[in-house]
Amino acid sequence: MEILTDDTKLRIRKDIIANILQGKYDLAIAHIPDALEELYVNIPDNKRVSYGRVYAFQVLSAYLFSTLEAMHAPIYEIGAMILTRSDDYRSKGVAVGILSFYGIGDYEKVLPFFEDAASSDDWKLRELAQMFFRKLIQKHPNKMHEYLLKLAKSRDSNIRRFVSETLRPVRENRWFYSNPEYPLSILRHLFRERAEYPRTSVGNNLSDLARHLPQLVLGVVEDLVQSEDKNAYWIAYRACRNLVKDEPIRVMDLLEVDEYRYKKKVFRRRDYSRG
Repeated sequence: MEILTDDTKLRIRKDIIANILQGKYDLAIAHIPDALEELYVNIPDNKRVSYGRVYAFQVLSAYLFSTLEAMHAPIYEIGAMILTRSDDYRSKGVAVGILSFYGIGDYEKVLPFFEDAASSDDWKLRELAQMFFRKLIQKHPNKMHEYLLKLAKSRDSNIRRFVSETLRPVRENRWFYSNPEYPLSILRHLFRERAEYPRTSVGNNLSDLARHLPQLVLGVVEDLVQSEDKNAYWIAYRACRNLVKDEPIRVMDLLEVDEYRYKKKVFRRRDYSRG
């Protein structure tokens, strides 16, 4: 699927890149939302739901980075300038995307920008930050492991949620299925999370992991319940959203309940027979 048409490229070069190269950052920033909207409109109707606006951010960031790199432009300075001078999550999100590509070669310089975005009051910017950060996890898994362990101890609940969200086993993180200890060794530091915002993310993370590694997550659930910590139990309960569909009795046994509720679905012990 190609949403970056020749006409779109021309407008991006004229309205954004040309202004950047002339130091007219405010003008360049002002055109970023329009470019994102045009890319979104270029997504075919039957794929717009699955790809959505996030895909437009990915495409625009990649195009700006590759074009500016080919021009030998100071990409780090450009990304930092757009990010700091913007007051809209869309231009800030594109800047974070540009910096994520730059960070593949020099991750240390971009980490402070990701941390700032992850602690933002703007939920949309936080979501974009965790999405683009996965690029750095793929390229520098050991260094990012150390970094995420540090962030897991942050006093900022937004930062702690950022840690969990970057470790969701989505497309970029599918390698977690063959190395689940990578995310779990970090998530364990959040298993007694007191704040609901990051705690929900941890539960969702385990629930996603259970789609491919159910027995592993069942073992995690058992450990969480046995810890006798109320927040750990809350995470264990949420982690079973998918597991309960296939093994309702086992899940209820582990959670020590006679029914499991999630949204409008209710699983009752009496409705199942062991035989």
